Amino acid sequence: MDAKDLKSSLTYSMKYEADRTVSKTFRQVRSIETEDHMIREKDDRAPEEGPRVSSLSGKKHGLYLGGSICGIQCLMLVDTGANVTLLRTDLAQKVKEKLIYTAPNISLKTATGEITEIRGKMDSSIGCGSRKFHHIFYVADITDSCILGLDFLQKFNFIVDLEKNEIRTGREGIPLWSASVQHSKSCSVLAEKSTIIPARSECHIQLVSEVPGQFSYAVTDFHSQVPHKGVLVAATLVDLEREAIPVRVLNLNNIPKILDKGAVIATCEPVVDIGTRPQEFSGAQNLPSILESLEILNEKQRREVRKLLKEFQNLFTTSDADVDHCNMTQHRINTGDHPPIKQYPRCLTLARKEEAERLVNEMVENGIIEESSSPWASPIVLVKKKDGSTRFCVDYRKLNEITKKDSYPLPRIDDTLDSLN
Repeated sequence: MDAKDLKSSLTYSMKYEADRTVSKTFRQVRSIETEDHMIREKDDRAPEEGPRVSSLSGKKHGLYLGGSICGIQCLMLVDTGANVTLLRTDLAQKVKEKLIYTAPNISLKTATGEITEIRGKMDSSIGCGSRKFHHIFYVADITDSCILGLDFLQKFNFIVDLEKNEIRTGREGIPLWSASVQHSKSCSVLAEKSTIIPARSECHIQLVSEVPGQFSYAVTDFHSQVPHKGVLVAATLVDLEREAIPVRVLNLNNIPKILDKGAVIATCEPVVDIGTRPQEFSGAQNLPSILESLEILNEKQRREVRKLLKEFQNLFTTSDADVDHCNMTQHRINTGDHPPIKQYPRCLTLARKEEAERLVNEMVENGIIEESSSPWASPIVLVKKKDGSTRFCVDYRKLNEITKKDSYPLPRIDDTLDSLN
């Protein structure tokens, strides 16, 4: 072999070795240190990525938080093993928020290896306790209405307290529910016998379950395949162990309607049985001192009053941190078509700025205020109290000048107290 052929052979061998090295499959390697030597093991498993949850349902051991999604009441499973927050597909269809479709290769994985398709995501509001939060939901075919993942819990600083069976945000504690959910599919209920429903009338009829079960179910809505338009079935909580299921049926038509024997009248789905431990209040909790000075009462009366106050001591506030909120109504300030009022902040000393920042952070933590992006701005005013503490105020005089007055009379306190008896 001459020098030219030798050079050509070496070049070919080098290229082949380089190609073979590049084409090798790279595998994750983990090291296990022992007393005498180092063992290197090949790990064929890819790192866990993408959306994941502990399970597609809470089953018997799930902890649920009562709340709402865009105003729709539901029970939300708290799952610290999930890295995303999920919304069930049928509930997402009821929400008016726009659904953003995700790539078809994105799927949801569980700890047990189950995989389900992610249909999309949406930005929706979550109401729990007295506060509302905006968060990104992934939409998937899960069993529970909603699964609150670690992304939501960490973003809004939620703390899960398993000892008290509650979840806290700021200073507010919200009870968690232990739920036992029967995870079976919806089943149909059939007419036990032929029934004539008079025009524009309501009557009770007897139904039977297509698949008799041993749990309580909720009759939800009139079956979509039944051609009796204008006939409605009332939502009813029933026990499928009974031979016959009584439900109310309403005929809105001007002519009688006949429901044939064996016709599918409605669908029923499993209900959620929930229960929670009552909160126990320690006798060591302090009551306002004015309530303990009961000099005008005798000893027996004092004991009875103290017992009563101890029983309902959670109704009293001991600091600004435990002031509760009422979300039964929403108030709006009517400014008409007036452009937003934007005022410059007042000049504060460095010490006062630090005090203002501390007070703002406290109110955010306690859920009294929340961050917002608004064209409206009014200056804050810090006022010293007699005891030396600071009262946080806002100068809304410019806003009040353009606000349209409205009447919102409150009930008389004595009438309210009389209605409690």
